[in-house]
This record gives sequence, C-alpha cells and structure tokens, in this order.
Amino acid sequence: MARPVPKVLVIEDDAQIRKFLRISLEANDFSVSEARLGEDGIAACGETNPDAVILDLGLPDIDGHEVICRIREWSSVPIIVLSVRADEAEKVEALDAGANDYVTKPFGITELMARLRVMLRSRAGSERGNAGRYRHGALEVDLVKRRVFRDGEEQHLSRKEYDLLRFLVTHAGQVLTHKQILQEIWGPTHSEDTHYLRVLVGNLRQKLGDEPTKPRYIHTVQGVGYRLREP
Repeated sequence: MARPVPKVLVIEDDAQIRKFLRISLEANDFSVSEARLGEDGIAACGETNPDAVILDLGLPDIDGHEVICRIREWSSVPIIVLSVRADEAEKVEALDAGANDYVTKPFGITELMARLRVMLRSRAGSERGNAGRYRHGALEVDLVKRRVFRDGEEQHLSRKEYDLLRFLVTHAGQVLTHKQILQEIWGPTHSEDTHYLRVLVGNLRQKLGDEPTKPRYIHTVQGVGYRLREP
C-alpha cells in the first residue's frame, strides 16, 4: 500500500519564491498548496489540514508572527519560518510564538528539505493538527475564523469567554484542572482565583445554552476542573 503524500502549505507573497518552492517540494514527493496573504494562509491551513507549513514573515496584509499565533490557537502543525529577517530577536519571537524552525533567506533547498523531513519524522505517530472545527449537537465552533454558533445562530462571546472555549475545544475529552485553565486565561499570577473561573464558566454556559445540572457540553469534574464533551 502506497504511503500518503505529505501536504505542505506555502504562505509566501513572492511569486518567484512560491514557484521555486512548489517545484522543489513536488520533486521531493510533497503535495503543495499556496497562499499569498496571511489571512488566506490561515484559512487554507484550516481547510487543507497540511502536514507542514512554510511561512514568510513579511506578508502584505498581516505579519507572519500573527499568522503563527493564530494557527497555534487551534493547530499543532509544524511551521518553518522562511524569512529575510536574520536578527536574533526576530528568530526568538517567531519561535516563542510557536514556530518549529527558522531558515533565513537566501536559503539552500537541500537544507530546507532536510529540516522539513526532520520535522515530519518527529511528528510521525503523533496526532495531526485538527481542522479547527468542533461540532456537537447545536454547538459549532470554528477556531480558524473565531466564530461560535448555537442552533445556527452566531453567539458573540467576550474575549475571555472565547479563550476559555478555545482552550476546552483544543483539549476536548480531557479533564482540565482549575489551575491549568486559570494560567491559560489569566496567567500564572491568578492560578488560585477559582471564583474568576466559576463566573466565566457560568457566563459561557449561558451563551451556549448549557445547563449546569444537565450539561451537554461543559462537564464539571467536582473539585478538579472541567471537561468539554468530545464531538
């Protein structure tokens, strides 16, 4: 049985570099999709569920660092930054945002392919990045577009309500402790402020139409934390 062809998404505004990468990747048995803009790249990542992303930082619409952060909200897909920015601070910022590797332009295609293969090998056997969508019953969450629907009607969540739901969705089926959630939403200085969390969960449940006594989505694990039901 033939092995599936790994998919690579290239987010790069320079047409010549995109063409060069496509030819090189396809010659090395990769399937390639492309995006010129950051917003289009984020959407394409959600739609095509690639095995890896090659990303330029200097995009016409949004900075590449924002692209990394947005993708990392819902996917663990490996990301290689390919950028003319050689400053160490730029590299640290990109890696801190969630990039897996950083290659400066001009680059050698042999080195880039080697780094790509290393990333894919390390990812083999692990769960692929999800497509950024959660559906269960009347609830639908689109993490790529940051939209939440209940019975087909869009719900407008506060920033913290959405951050909580996103964290639950990306760990659906897992029990998340109070401390884990508090550190994720409010930071390490609020890891004991469980009353903040109770209020936030209550507000979110109300918007999702989720009854605490008969929860369809967010289940309370008494004295421990919360779990979002798997789709």
